Parts: sequence; C-alpha cells; structure tokens
Amino acid sequence: MGKVFRFHKDVDTDQIIASQYLLFPTIDEMKVHTFESLNSDFASQVKPGDFVVADENFGCGSSREQAPSVLKALGVKAVIAKSFARIFYRNSINIGMPVIVSKELYDVVKDGDEMELDLQEGVITVDGKTYSCTKLPAKMQEILDQGGLIASLNQ
Repeated sequence: MGKVFRFHKDVDTDQIIASQYLLFPTIDEMKVHTFESLNSDFASQVKPGDFVVADENFGCGSSREQAPSVLKALGVKAVIAKSFARIFYRNSINIGMPVIVSKELYDVVKDGDEMELDLQEGVITVDGKTYSCTKLPAKMQEILDQGGLIASLNQ
C-alpha cells in the first residue's frame, strides 16, 4: 500500500525537476526539489512505496533523465498516468522506474488515497475497488526487477 500524489495533465520534466537543479552533482541533492513548483511539500511528504498518479502526457518537455531518477530516488513505487511522453517513458524503463498506463484511475483518485498496485496482474486497488492498468510483459518485469534496462544489459 502506498499514498497517492495526484498531478494534472501535461506535467513537463521542468515541473518534475527544474533546470536550475540539474547543476547539482548528484540525484540525492536534486531530489529534494522534486515537483517544487507544483507541490512544495512533495519531497518531504512522499515515502518509499508511494505513487504518482497523473492525467495525460506525463513527462513531456525535455529529455532529461533526471526527471524519473529523482522520483525513483525518493522511493516512488510507480508513476500511473493516462499517457506518457515517449522519452519520459523510455528513460523510466532505462532506470527501472515502473510507468503504468491506466485510463480510468486519475478520474477516481484524490491526493492522499491509499492504493495498491499489482504489476503482474495489471490491477490497481483503491478503497476496495479495482481498476485495470498496464499488465507488464514478463520481459519488461524482468528488466524492472534488475533495476532497469541499463542494469539489465550490464548483467
């Protein structure tokens, strides 16, 4: 179980981690500024196992790899959205951050809801109700389990 942090449509990578923080030498230094312009308390409130839920086109904008990296570093279990920008999706898989499509979840959850995600079955549970989401192919799950595409290739 994890807590839901809900975000709007067209969240761009600059809203996830603003460009001025890319000058910091490590992801750990950057992560405290995650979603700073949208929810200044996000980095201090999010806990390992929590979820980001968003409307359409999450992660649009630049191709910065730091956007999914700061979410993973904060312990976000997965980002669930109606749709993703292609480069954010690809960068997420590369680093082992699950990005899950659910067309219905955004419209029924609110900030703070408790949620459970079963990646193997493609099922999300909130308040005893279930919703469908991306059911990951075995190969994709294996890549995520190994820490992402890069870690998988290194093994």
